[in-house]
Amino acid sequence: MKRTLLLLALTSALQAEPPAAFWAALHQVETSGRIGAIVGDNGRSLGPLQISRAYFADSRVGGTYEQVVDLPFAIKVASAYMKRYEPEAWRAGNVEVLARLHNAGPGWRRKLSATDVYAAKVRRALSQ
Repeated sequence: MKRTLLLLALTSALQAEPPAAFWAALHQVETSGRIGAIVGDNGRSLGPLQISRAYFADSRVGGTYEQVVDLPFAIKVASAYMKRYEPEAWRAGNVEVLARLHNAGPGWRRKLSATDVYAAKVRRALSQ
């Protein structure tokens, strides 16, 4: 029985993910909650989570880049990207790290001050 409980605890810890409120906050910060083919970053990002072609490719999710206009697909792409580059933060549900990664990419730690404003916006959106 103890082994079973331990196995269940470990399994759930490995499958943890950010709360649903994180995706809502990210969506709010990126596009004020709009959906569809929203083009941003001077044409470099697309959809409700403002995903670039490089981000999409790095996620290794099947499909086409144009599918990121669909919010559930964009979340699938962002989830895969975050799990790939920040698996520890993903498992811990560390929304601060995941927001910074989403904003600045895998090298976000070298850009801490550049991601401060973005992370603060996500924190604010999470608290509302």
